[in-house]
Amino acid sequence: MATPEQETGTGWDRLYVDGEWREASSGKTIPVENPSTREEFAEVPAATEADVDAAYEAAEAAQPEWAAKSREERLEYVQAAMDGLQARYEEVVGLLAQEGGSASGKASGEVAISVSDFRTAIEQEPPADEERDSAFFGESKTHHIVQEPVGVVGIISPWNYPLHLSTRALAPALALGNTVVLKPATDTPITGGLLLAEIADEAGFPDGVVNVVTGRGSDIGDRMASHPIPRVLSFTGSTSVGKSVASAAGSTVTLPALELGGNAPNVVTEDVDVEQAAKIGAVGSFTHQGQVCISINRHLVHEDVYDEYVDLLVEHAESLAVGDPSADPSVDFGPVVNETQRDDLVEFVEQSVDQGASLETGGEADDLFFDPTVLSGMTNDMAAACDEHFGPIAPVIPFADDDEAIELANDTEYGLSAAVQCDDVERARSLADQIDAGMVHVNDHPIQDEPNAPFGGMKQSGLGRYNGEWIVEELLETKWISVQHEEREYDLL
Repeated sequence: MATPEQETGTGWDRLYVDGEWREASSGKTIPVENPSTREEFAEVPAATEADVDAAYEAAEAAQPEWAAKSREERLEYVQAAMDGLQARYEEVVGLLAQEGGSASGKASGEVAISVSDFRTAIEQEPPADEERDSAFFGESKTHHIVQEPVGVVGIISPWNYPLHLSTRALAPALALGNTVVLKPATDTPITGGLLLAEIADEAGFPDGVVNVVTGRGSDIGDRMASHPIPRVLSFTGSTSVGKSVASAAGSTVTLPALELGGNAPNVVTEDVDVEQAAKIGAVGSFTHQGQVCISINRHLVHEDVYDEYVDLLVEHAESLAVGDPSADPSVDFGPVVNETQRDDLVEFVEQSVDQGASLETGGEADDLFFDPTVLSGMTNDMAAACDEHFGPIAPVIPFADDDEAIELANDTEYGLSAAVQCDDVERARSLADQIDAGMVHVNDHPIQDEPNAPFGGMKQSGLGRYNGEWIVEELLETKWISVQHEEREYDLL
């Protein structure tokens, strides 16, 4: 089979629809830049709504035959895709650095968890059909409760973990008998989409089972979300955009599976090893330049250890090696993804300082390299604390007792992730139970994702759960078939 490069000689400038590499119907492309150098290294197609229609129609046409295959047959393809990704491990790590500014550790970890997405999809057994002989109404009746694939699944993935946040929906959807249309983020169209199309093509998936369309959200996002063909739409992104996506999906009675924004609190009690807690806090705030929905957005620290914690957090921030991960794999910290992201971060810091916070370190940008930043003297209503800043900013807020810590932690519209650092595990568990978040991690940072644990949020942070048996529930429909074995009397006829 021909890869985009083999077929066109120009790299990634083709969509993948119905088993074919084709130009966008617009004939236009979008440049892809390395955020570290600002150099263009590829062009991808600027798809139109007509291209989205073609992709969904191809997926719909291919789905019945794909679902009719035995699970074992489908898993052979999924296994081949997993093997293909694993074989290109180092190449993909490099692509994540080049396209998204991912440092080596983050990129390696993302490829590893993406491989595990395929492995988990292979290992996860769907619910068995049930047969029940007892009936509340009538006799000699058997109930059959069966699970069927929903049909076509649309996926809109983000730029921060583009590979994993595509594969976590793609792999189980395919394993369960669904077909897929994937739209990656404009900033990361290769690692979020076209790379996976190439892997699917090389794995030999039947035409139309995997389809990838690249383009700006302003051009094709609404059509992806409001199209009448998909039965489930997986979206990962901001809460504001997620609400629009959910509304569009709802107009066609498509189930929206949403992982949205977060404002993770990290509660640090007075009995901790402060040095260890600050190390955990630094990882939680500065991994991938803070561009993680589950990163620490607020450090809530007991007043007895507040000053020491701030000093240690500053030391960690200033120790990070900043640079171009695509040129130097040893750097800890790369660029933010684009100018909009950088400008928002500068504004959050400036507003917080104007509101009375103290800038302990960082707060400045050199092109897209935004310094790891620590703000002390913060309150919950300051800009860098009440907003999801989505960057390497660590606001540190003092509290006096556990009740105040919980009040501060829950004083947000979000409820995605959280962490508690506390030496007394019983007390830590009590704090964790009181925090309104879908995921809470004790004595660890909140940037956690396990294939056998439910991933998702409360409040304005989303709907549904990913991973394991929880995503299976999203991707299957339950059907009740009853069989009446003997004639019965019908009083109303």
